[in-house]
Amino acid sequence: MTLDEMVRCLGNGNTSLQKLATSIVFFFCLSDVSCNSVEQKIYVELNNTVPCVRLLNATHQIGCQSSISGDTGVIHVLESESDLEWPLSKGPNPPYMVLLESSLFTRSIMMKMKNESNRVAGVAVVVPNTSPPEFSPHTTCPNENTGVYSDNYGPNLAHCNTTVWNPLGNGLSYEEFDFPVFSLKEDNETEFIKQCYLDHNRAVNGSDPQYPLCAMQLFSHMHAVTNTPTCMRRNDINFSINPEMVCDPLGDYNVWGSIRPYNDTVFGHKENESVVIAAARLDSRAFFWEVSTGAEGSISGFVTLLAAAQALREVTHKAPPTRNILFAFFQGETFDYIGSSRMVYDMENGKFVIDLDNVHSILEIGQVRTCVKNLVNNLQSSTTGLSFLLVEPNVSQPLPPSSLQRFLRAQPIPGIVLADHESAFNNRYYESFYDNAANLNLTYPSDFSPEEQLEFVTETAKSLTDVATVVARALYKQAEGDKSLVNTIKADPKIVTQMLYGFLVSSNNSWFQAVMAPELKNILSDAPEYYVGVAMSSTPTRLVQYLLANLTGAATNLTQSQCQKPDELPNESRQMYSYLWVQGVVPPNSTQRDSFCVRASVRLTKAVSPAFELGEYASKDYSTWTESRWKFIKARIFLVASRDLEVKLDHCSPNQTGTNSGFFCCCFLTHDR
Repeated sequence: MTLDEMVRCLGNGNTSLQKLATSIVFFFCLSDVSCNSVEQKIYVELNNTVPCVRLLNATHQIGCQSSISGDTGVIHVLESESDLEWPLSKGPNPPYMVLLESSLFTRSIMMKMKNESNRVAGVAVVVPNTSPPEFSPHTTCPNENTGVYSDNYGPNLAHCNTTVWNPLGNGLSYEEFDFPVFSLKEDNETEFIKQCYLDHNRAVNGSDPQYPLCAMQLFSHMHAVTNTPTCMRRNDINFSINPEMVCDPLGDYNVWGSIRPYNDTVFGHKENESVVIAAARLDSRAFFWEVSTGAEGSISGFVTLLAAAQALREVTHKAPPTRNILFAFFQGETFDYIGSSRMVYDMENGKFVIDLDNVHSILEIGQVRTCVKNLVNNLQSSTTGLSFLLVEPNVSQPLPPSSLQRFLRAQPIPGIVLADHESAFNNRYYESFYDNAANLNLTYPSDFSPEEQLEFVTETAKSLTDVATVVARALYKQAEGDKSLVNTIKADPKIVTQMLYGFLVSSNNSWFQAVMAPELKNILSDAPEYYVGVAMSSTPTRLVQYLLANLTGAATNLTQSQCQKPDELPNESRQMYSYLWVQGVVPPNSTQRDSFCVRASVRLTKAVSPAFELGEYASKDYSTWTESRWKFIKARIFLVASRDLEVKLDHCSPNQTGTNSGFFCCCFLTHDR
């Protein structure tokens, strides 16, 4: 018997049947039989959901959460903003679980529901397969309190007073909602939910819907509350052998490499050493947890920098420039410049291989440009024979949100941020899940296989190849390389197109497989996501580490054991180089890979805010962002027979029956009123 049939048999007011139902459920529990089968008949689990989670900083918390036992509400499909009247005031069966299309996921609607949260149990947003005209849940002024401008320095330029960088930002990602908010895919699961609503919940001819009603339950209870100082203090309270942590600092690793190696055990200032830094950021974010795609916001930049690094490999070996070039890929920049502020902190405190006095200049590939004359001249003169012109902004404007700002807070250093627009972001989907492959016009012929798509040079790849060529030539000039060789420097469009495919379509492709370590092959799957998170050494970090090593390093004849212990060999040094054993390609007519050892001056260094090393959890100088912990995330729908016959899962404990089901549950029919 299905749940629908059971409800029809029970009716709404038959007391004897209610007692019978209660007896049946107690029979299951008292007989020590797992209630899993009963639960499966009652609930339909939703598998393609992603939650909004809670983040905290020095002053407050943002994001979403459910109550500790999950939040339940009768489903209402919102059809327009005026339709909010039903869940917020008119509907007779609150609280409501509001299902809305992405076009209605606006600040106006969300804030109205936030203000009437006693009638809203939660929100489910249907994310379509196509993108809306525009959507950015970020603020209009990203990282406004942790850049170079402040009330004490350039107050007229601080807080986006001169230029609003993200005018489309609605700020939803930085609001706090005391109910759960989940995303749903536009698929059969969502259609099933909508059909359940139509069958049971929709008012007909002005009459109230009758029981049974279709309901949804969302679980996303967060452990951390208030702010980062509070949750970090709770982390330090140790009343048990296994203390429970409630939050973790956001962080990962920065990836960096240089054309001439540095001894990674010798830190601090290097006499007579001048370094040009080329930088890009690795991370992005979205309103929902771990669905950050960052195509234009971050991937276009770091792919361009990787291609530029590869373009410089041959010429810097043939004619090394006077200055060194250091490639830096920063993690956590979305959250108040975590990665760049950590590198600056390490440089200031003798914890990095160079210090700030060694930095000659910085070229960053970001979303907006600003100018320093010598760098601009080098960039402009590097566009010869390419398909675009480099143009300076024709008005004076502040430096856009960029890693360069963290270096300038510490020391005046010449620098430039390079991108394809002059003032406000042209990215219509800044820091949203719509900043994806489609936003970069990354398209492939419909009849191409995945391997053919990997090799297909898209128009986007061609454009970024030209930018990478300009960057590589400018860096070589800035580092005082041989001017006669500048125009021989060219980025490879095939490498660019393979990287775009791997980072935006599928990382589980033949080229990425070849350049990765055997023990890391399992991280290759679909397109990675670019939220910095709290799990150190994320997939994007590892991918960029291994790609940078393969694109700038050298293949050696070392065996696998020698690659793991290079210091035992006379001409090798782990202090100067990293040694990475990679899978290699599968030759034709073979099933075995040609694995080999790559030697490269590529390193990982911590991208965790200095605030957590210093214990300054309320710092105004450094990022203080943390992510709350939680026990589990779950979403499901079911039918509510009546207010007096709502089925609840009141208690679960480890299975003692000797079966493999893992848990048994005691289920009770309870009265809410």
